[in-house]
Amino acid sequence: MTKIVTAAQMQELDRRTITEARVPATTLMERAGMGIVSSLEERWGSVRGKTVTIACGKGNNGGDGFVAARLLRRRHAKVRVLMLASPRELSRDAATMYKQFVRGAGTGSVYPFTSKAQTQTLVNDSDILIDALLGTGLSSPVTGRYADVIDGINDALHPVVAVDLPSGLHADTGAILGRTVRASLTVTFGLPKLGLYQGQGMDHAGEIRVIDIGIPSTYVDAVASRITLMNRTTVEAFLPKRRPSSHKGTFGHAGIIAGSVGKTGAAALAARAALRVGTGLVTVATPSSVNDVLESKLLEAMTVPMPETKARTLARTGLDRLISFITAKTAIAIGPGLSTAPETVELIQALTKHVDRPSVFDADALNALSGRIGLLSSCKTPPIITPHPGEMARLEPDATSHTVNNDRIGIATRFARERGLFVVLKGSRTVVARPDGAVAICPTGNPGMATAGTGDVLTGMIAGLLAQGLPSWEAASAATYLHGLAGDLAAADKGQAGMIAGDLVEQIPYALKLVRETAEN
Repeated sequence: MTKIVTAAQMQELDRRTITEARVPATTLMERAGMGIVSSLEERWGSVRGKTVTIACGKGNNGGDGFVAARLLRRRHAKVRVLMLASPRELSRDAATMYKQFVRGAGTGSVYPFTSKAQTQTLVNDSDILIDALLGTGLSSPVTGRYADVIDGINDALHPVVAVDLPSGLHADTGAILGRTVRASLTVTFGLPKLGLYQGQGMDHAGEIRVIDIGIPSTYVDAVASRITLMNRTTVEAFLPKRRPSSHKGTFGHAGIIAGSVGKTGAAALAARAALRVGTGLVTVATPSSVNDVLESKLLEAMTVPMPETKARTLARTGLDRLISFITAKTAIAIGPGLSTAPETVELIQALTKHVDRPSVFDADALNALSGRIGLLSSCKTPPIITPHPGEMARLEPDATSHTVNNDRIGIATRFARERGLFVVLKGSRTVVARPDGAVAICPTGNPGMATAGTGDVLTGMIAGLLAQGLPSWEAASAATYLHGLAGDLAAADKGQAGMIAGDLVEQIPYALKLVRETAEN
């Protein structure tokens, strides 16, 4: 996994690289500029003949922009540089890069800022915009000419590339400082910045690409960051190998306790997802009167009818049978579509004390444990919980969905550490936290996944990987990454608006295949 850093940590890495490794700052700038151009062309194709306007500030962020301008001009783009500072106000390294650009392009391609109207004319008459205004050191609200240019960029509705992070965004918190560029693509350097993955940074960063600019790995290893970004290489390393001598028993037996009248779909999605992620056997325990309905939805998974209430939900009298059900499985998932009927809530609370193998609790199992979350400490193996912000708020005293979303990393980390379990806090940039305080952020996924049933798919995937023998951290991280990647593949095929949870299930094998192929290459 890739470490995620604060602005101060990245500045220290830059300093060490320049002073200790003796890599000139201008060399780092050159590499950054090359990364901007290559990322831009990978996203939108050749820039030949396209008009690209680069808004440059006075600091090193602007210096990166000057390098990109020079390289884009070599690729026969029509380049205009909008400067918000005079040449004498530029930082030393930015001034060097400015002179190199002017030496080749002349001053006719440079437009000193004069007015908001001038900015609007420039950006409107462009194909692509590059934001190289403000860097990671920003700590006060954006005002004056910088605010005017940011407004102009956002109003133009053209593709926007942000250099390192969108100008006006706090590098650590993701908060908007007055106003912020709304980027289509953020090209960040060295290591990803924390503010891109939390707060309003998630809505303003667009696609994020991390460019290697040559920070020595030993310096990166020395950074004390417990927050990481999942990547395909790490996920592939987590996945179980499928040897020629394998049989279905090799890949475990996942037990899923799920379903009630009207909610057999949740159970079916979880079961199908567990199978699609490679589990050898999957059995669902469900209320007896809905068993036939569920069985008709599942060809490859098995079902077991359990005692039910008059409301056709799991009954308290089925406790012993469910304990026996758990004992015969490699891993367990509890929750999808169970309902919050009072007797079923009592059953889940009683059953939790008997869970003695790797497990994942989701949906109505978490609702049943609201106010009784301490029961999870009786599980022999620290369980994985997969709340969305609303469910997390019900588990955390005095929290609301709003406060959870405003501090997703902090809340997930504290809860995992204090309760001694694993937390998968779902939502944009899903957060996975473990009891020792380490956190991983998932870069995959998209808004098309905001539809009923996708959480049930994730639960099934986690249970399936647990059943195959993955430890809890590896199972939670790999399933979350693959779940988001399956969502991205589904969105590419069907578009975001029309996606349904079943589309994700069908894309799981292709997500697995893509991760394997990427690692091999």
